[in-house]
Amino acid sequence: MLNDTLHFAAKLTPRRVLNVLKVLASFYFARITRRPIQWGLPFTVSIEPTTACNLRCPECPSGLRAFTRPTGNLRTDFFRRLVDELAPDLLYLIFYFQGEPYINPNFLEMVAHARSRKIYTITSTNGHFLDDDNARRTVASGLDRLIISVDGATQEVYEQYRIGGQLDKVLEGAANVVRWKKQLRSATPHVIFQFLVVRPNEHQIPDIYRMAREIGVNEVKLKTAQVYDYRQGNPLIPLQQRYARYRPTADGGYELKNKLLNHCWKLWHACVITWDGKVAPCCFDKDVSHPMGNLRENTFREVWRGEAYQNFRQNIFKGRDQIDICTNCTEGCKVWV
Repeated sequence: MLNDTLHFAAKLTPRRVLNVLKVLASFYFARITRRPIQWGLPFTVSIEPTTACNLRCPECPSGLRAFTRPTGNLRTDFFRRLVDELAPDLLYLIFYFQGEPYINPNFLEMVAHARSRKIYTITSTNGHFLDDDNARRTVASGLDRLIISVDGATQEVYEQYRIGGQLDKVLEGAANVVRWKKQLRSATPHVIFQFLVVRPNEHQIPDIYRMAREIGVNEVKLKTAQVYDYRQGNPLIPLQQRYARYRPTADGGYELKNKLLNHCWKLWHACVITWDGKVAPCCFDKDVSHPMGNLRENTFREVWRGEAYQNFRQNIFKGRDQIDICTNCTEGCKVWV
């Protein structure tokens, strides 16, 4: 954890710190005035390497093949232009939205470019592409944080959510990365086992910690699961309430634990960019049903300060319960346990 913190701190520059302060100040000022005032630029951006995925997870649009938007891979030339525009103010670059990042053949080349611009880089993977060569290239790319989804301690449990996945292959991939870190004497990436807690696997939480220790993974994070059809209950909702985003109601149904407050921090400090250049307000807009703009037609600054973004921020203050993507949102709710 200390090494990871130090690697992040090394990315700080006076300009980036000033940008964070401007964003914070504008967010609180906007909450007070109920106006969409926004100073600065986002310091967290998620960029989608691809929409394609090798698995069929039941609560994921990629897994369900349920997108209405096109499927494709992020192009390196577009990525470089975008990152070069954002780099002076950007702290976190998350190589993930939908899909499996390693399916994009140029993914690690893009990581290396972001590293050259001294941006803290993160990706989330299902772990099936971390063969010996990709593990070596991942370490060599300078990726700062690698989140590997390991949602079960046995194949029988793992495959109930990660449909089509092979747990042994994931664990082997994690071990490959740990081994190459040692061989290349690299402190990065900080490797995390992410355990998405659902009812079929909640009894295996102690096992995932044991497995992480045996392999040499840096950290385990337990993540609460978003489910789309939760109001009448869902077989994925954990029985242990501390691991659920939803709570039972008196009428036998379920509701979100958090209240939908009429403000949203994500709209001020973060955004999502799809492989083909569309800008979504946040990661809950999986299908980009609320496009803020297109970066193949405009610069990022033009989109970030444009009419669509300002109108969306204003509508947040009027009532998040009136915006479809906000009604199953974790803002104010524990995602990591």
